Amino acid sequence: MGSNDTLSQDLYATTMAVKFSLRARWVLTMDGPPIERGIVTIADQCIESVGPQNSCADDLQDLGNVVLMPGLVNTHTHLEFSDQQIPLGKPGMQMADWIRQVIAARNRRRRDSAAAIKRGLQESLAAGVTTLGEIATAAARDYPINGLPQLIAFQEVIGFSSARQASVLADLTNRLLNCPADRMVGISPHAPYTVHPQLLSQLVEQAVVKQLPVAMHLAESRDELQLLASNDGPLRDLLQQRSMWDAESLAHSTRPLDYLKILARAPRVLVVHGNYLEPDEIRFLAEQKDHMAVVYCPRTHDFFGHTRYPLPEMLAAGVRVALGTDSRASNPDLGLLGEMRFLFKNFPELDSTQILSLGTLAGAAALGVAHDVGSITPGKIANLTAVACHADVANPAKAVLQSEQSPGSTWLRGKLVELSSN
Repeated sequence: MGSNDTLSQDLYATTMAVKFSLRARWVLTMDGPPIERGIVTIADQCIESVGPQNSCADDLQDLGNVVLMPGLVNTHTHLEFSDQQIPLGKPGMQMADWIRQVIAARNRRRRDSAAAIKRGLQESLAAGVTTLGEIATAAARDYPINGLPQLIAFQEVIGFSSARQASVLADLTNRLLNCPADRMVGISPHAPYTVHPQLLSQLVEQAVVKQLPVAMHLAESRDELQLLASNDGPLRDLLQQRSMWDAESLAHSTRPLDYLKILARAPRVLVVHGNYLEPDEIRFLAEQKDHMAVVYCPRTHDFFGHTRYPLPEMLAAGVRVALGTDSRASNPDLGLLGEMRFLFKNFPELDSTQILSLGTLAGAAALGVAHDVGSITPGKIANLTAVACHADVANPAKAVLQSEQSPGSTWLRGKLVELSSN
């Protein structure tokens, strides 16, 4: 039995009527004001209507005191590390040293990543996540699709030496051809210290031709900035140790902005992390917000002890910002609500609804799927999640962020998802 069949046994959707309605204490649509005692009607896997309580709802199911909201959108994951019980290394460690730990962990793992990916998908569903932006390093067969979150699989590409460009591009072409026809895919040039600038340009050209989104780690650490600016530092040492350093691969005085200008040619771009973007780079992203977004991974950022993330400044400038968990190699779990609750505690100047939008509608827009998911809007797919609340709650968005409750129920395409105990 293949992994798809096995996972579809473990993660199954409870069959419901073709048309039914859910009533909740509050409904957060994310495209309008909260609806008290709201009702969402679902038909043929999609949202048919949403509004205040009425007596004519079809097959009405009362959820009680919950906040019903869109399924969460995690725009950046590495599910291959979902079997990590605790993050690799220790908080505050240097990026180059942490990468060594990542390489060692990969070497210890069996070639088959299916078990870790399955675990990550289960954990994501349990946390109310219904859409994922995944950096895919495993074979397509290791990513089951039945009864699972919508997955945009960005195929990771590494090639720092100019001599490897042809073989790297051939490998990518083969991986894209082997992806299931119903799987959304993208391209992920890993980072400036692992992808030659010429290769990056070629990958962006492929993305334009195939109309695929691109995701790249950029401005993630001070080590990276040092390598770009002066071609030295801990990351150069790491590359030399692994026989990957190519002195011709980087010009001196390179900046993340140089990479942003190349990436901007792609149809859609996720700039992952962006921890150390300068004001002019933030302005550039704001100018390109129609197709470029930054993915902030709050608890991973905190794990490395980076300087304060310029989130308020990015939002004020008009940058499209989405949220990701990154992986269990740098995060204790894959719960996107945990990321939003971290923001609630550490950025009190942000509005609660704005924070929730980063993990729903803004994330969907960043991935290019906002026409289908990210809000409770008639015509969109019925991906929903519910978080328990008190009966007397007056601010449902704030209540979700103040709570420590995990989502109690999640619906995928209008079907209630249940996790087996296996």
